[in-house]
Amino acid sequence: METSVDIELQTIKTNGNDGAAYLSNERVTASNGDGAAYTHPDASERDGFLSGQIDGCNGGAAPSAHTAEVQRDLEHRFTPQEESAVCRVKRELNEVVFWKVRLWMIIISIFVLILAVILISMAVCSVIHEDKDDNFDRSMFKVPQHFHGSFQLPNRVFTEELLTRSSNESQALAADLEEKLADLYTSSPALGRYFSRAEIHEFRNGSVIADYQLTFLMPEEQQDQLRNITLSREMVYNVFRQFLYDQEPDESGQMYIDPVSLSMF
Repeated sequence: METSVDIELQTIKTNGNDGAAYLSNERVTASNGDGAAYTHPDASERDGFLSGQIDGCNGGAAPSAHTAEVQRDLEHRFTPQEESAVCRVKRELNEVVFWKVRLWMIIISIFVLILAVILISMAVCSVIHEDKDDNFDRSMFKVPQHFHGSFQLPNRVFTEELLTRSSNESQALAADLEEKLADLYTSSPALGRYFSRAEIHEFRNGSVIADYQLTFLMPEEQQDQLRNITLSREMVYNVFRQFLYDQEPDESGQMYIDPVSLSMF
C-alpha cells in the first residue's frame, strides 16, 4: 500500500556571492558576506511605522516633529541678518566721536536741548505777551453806575440793635457783608475793573433783610456800550446770583444769603 507524501517546495535564496542560504520568508541583514538569517514570524506591512525613524545621514536618529518645529521658529525669529543689523547699530552708537563722548550721548543731548529750547520759548512768550484788556487807567473811570436791592439772611436772628445803624452789632454785620460783596465783584473777570464799592444801608425784620447798594465806575467814552452789555443789570445780577448758589450753607453760617431772596434794580 503506497503512501503519498506532499512536499511543499520553497524558494531558497542566497545572500551575496558566498552567503548562506535562506528561505524566502526569512529576513537577512543588509551586509555583504555571510549574514545570519533570522526569521520574523510576526512581521507585517506596519513594521516600518512602528520602528524608530532613521536619519538618512550615517544612520543617526532624526529629531521629532515638535523639536524640528521649535528649531524652525527660533531660526525664523532670530535670523543672522537681523542679529547682524542689531550688532551693527549697537556698535555705531558706541563709537567714540571725540574724546570720551560717544554717539548715543550726542543724540540724547540733542533731544534734551530741543526740549529746553521749547520750554524756554514758551516761558518767554508768556512773559512778553500782554493782554490789552489788562492795561487800563482807573483814573479815567469817572461815570458812576449804581444798583440797589436787598437779600435775606435766613440763619441770622433779628435783634433790635440791627434797627440802629450806629449800633455795634449793626456796624459789624454791615462791614462783613460789604467785604463779602466787594470780594465777589473784584474777583469777577468781567466786572472787577469797574467795581468801586458796596454799601449796606439798613437792616429790616423778616429773619434779617439787608438793603444794599453797588457802585461801578465807567470811562466816559465807553459808558453807553458798558451800560448795555458789561454793566447791564442782567450781568451784575447774574454774577451775584451765581455766587449765592455756589455757597455752602454750613460753611457760611450766619452770613449765608438766600439766593431766592435776591433782588436788584
